[in-house]
Amino acid sequence: MTAPHVSLPDDPTHHLDLPPTDPLRSPVTGWTRAHWEAVADRLLDGLLPYATPGFAQYRLPGPPSHSGAWSDGLEGFARSFLLAAFRIAGSAGRVGPALVERYAAGLAAGTDPHHPEHWPPITDRAQPMVEAASIALALHETRPWLWDRLDDGVRGRVVEWLGAFVGATANDSNWRLFQVITEEFLASVGAPHSRAEIDAGLARLDDWYRGGGWYTDGEGKKFDYYNAWALHLYPVLWARIAGPRADPETVARHRDRLREFLGVHQYFFGSDGAPVHQGRSLTYRFAAAAPLWAGALADATPLPPGRTRRLASGILRHFTERGVPDERGLLSLGWYRPFEGVLQRYSGPASPYWASKAFLGLLLPADHPVWTAPEEPGPVDTTDTVLALPAPGWLLHSTASDGIVRLVNHGTDRLPPPPATDADSPHYAKLAYSTVTAPETPLGPDNHLALLAPDGTPSSRGRIHPLACEGDRAASWHRALGHRVETVSVVHGPWEVRVHRIDEAHRGQVREGGWALADATEPPVAECGPGWARARRAADGLTSAIVGLYGWGEGAGTVVAAEDTNACGRYSATPVLEGTGPLLVTLVALGIDVPVTGADATPTADGTVEIRFPDGTRVSAGPASRPDPGPGEGS
Repeated sequence: MTAPHVSLPDDPTHHLDLPPTDPLRSPVTGWTRAHWEAVADRLLDGLLPYATPGFAQYRLPGPPSHSGAWSDGLEGFARSFLLAAFRIAGSAGRVGPALVERYAAGLAAGTDPHHPEHWPPITDRAQPMVEAASIALALHETRPWLWDRLDDGVRGRVVEWLGAFVGATANDSNWRLFQVITEEFLASVGAPHSRAEIDAGLARLDDWYRGGGWYTDGEGKKFDYYNAWALHLYPVLWARIAGPRADPETVARHRDRLREFLGVHQYFFGSDGAPVHQGRSLTYRFAAAAPLWAGALADATPLPPGRTRRLASGILRHFTERGVPDERGLLSLGWYRPFEGVLQRYSGPASPYWASKAFLGLLLPADHPVWTAPEEPGPVDTTDTVLALPAPGWLLHSTASDGIVRLVNHGTDRLPPPPATDADSPHYAKLAYSTVTAPETPLGPDNHLALLAPDGTPSSRGRIHPLACEGDRAASWHRALGHRVETVSVVHGPWEVRVHRIDEAHRGQVREGGWALADATEPPVAECGPGWARARRAADGLTSAIVGLYGWGEGAGTVVAAEDTNACGRYSATPVLEGTGPLLVTLVALGIDVPVTGADATPTADGTVEIRFPDGTRVSAGPASRPDPGPGEGS
């Protein structure tokens, strides 16, 4: 098994004081609970130079979010407090007393409206709502060491600050759960709260459930890691706060959904621990490990304990081996290096510390099986897999030989329901994502079929209309420049064949790109020929290729090179084809020196396309069309 990786510095973990690896207990990653504690301590220590004198805010370097520096300082306190809480509670308070004292001091100063470091108030749809939930969670988990030892005046001010959530209006998304968490904590300490608001937030979560363990984050098709680090996580943490107040049927329903989700979530990580690079807020990085621990915490996981630790430790180790945290002990705004392309307007210097959720496993005692059982391989470590996920409209296909997971997207666009329209997002609109690549940001030609306007402007994908997602294939259609474009994807091993059917009225040029391949130290090697193009990383042989199997003609492919547009490295390259249509069949490949010769595609009289993959495997792909609803639907 060979796990590809981006080019790294000689020793990106030199600033981390890590314990020796344990090849007996952890034969895959080598990591133990002590490694998690060491990384947590380094993250907490790295924040100290940026604390305000009263420890109520952490003013980290970097551009402010759209909420402003005052709110960003609260964000630094709240999100790091969550990490500190897991560290304190996980060791039953046996940490240096300074850690407890500085968060106690921050609570006293932040909730004092006359203190120069006081926190911004909780108001409708404002960022302090997000941070209030982290503070409430941290207070609950550290109750014997913090809340119970605060003086009555500080407790009263904390209740007053958190209490502004009662009756306030949250965004109709995962934010509803922040209200649930905050008000349940208020209930737990006998403070005013609204049981109706708690119940309404939990009921709203039910409205967004789409089956198979998948929630959309609000109305529309908004599937991403928020399903993991928010929509499944907060119900587990709410139940811990609520205790006997929690409705048993509601708790059981959430546990059943989490169990089903984790059966799928385990497939989203490469053999090197990398998560599939898709969706927003990716700067939270290893927060994707949070539901793995939550499943063990709530006895709601189908995974053996050794596999839970292998997956979670693999994720954290993946980032530490790539310089995260940095030499200052900070989580930068980016993926590996600082990179603005993975950020949103709400991203501020302390936003990445939602990654603290990854350390939830520290709440499990050191003698719990997730810490003591021998590691077991993850799914990608042992076998090739194809997995259809109809709720988000995704196909996952992974290969054990190179440890890569690829996601084919025929259902998720993050657009509000019609008639709303919006521009493409590179983290939602692409045809595919993976554990070893990232999309070009801003939008590039990678993993996109574009109709070209007369001036060469490429069309967007816009609203994705799912048609099918089953077995080894998925399909959807979208409207581009007024024309209907239907795409059927069939996957096999490291390959995907895309069959594009463009309506007959279109007469212009069409462009399609393969995977954007990136490297930290040197541009990928570009190769082109009649009807094909390829980019290859010299260091490890990771290859992205595109081959026109039908309809593209004999024109030479090209490789589009770029700098500083890719989260996986400074230098990136995307293989590209141009043709006309109306029927285009394309082979795209991603893997270590993956072969692409020997593939072909032949249309038949009934509209089916007979496909041969490079290894000789033959399949058929027929149209997936439903009746065209006309130009009034979608964009």
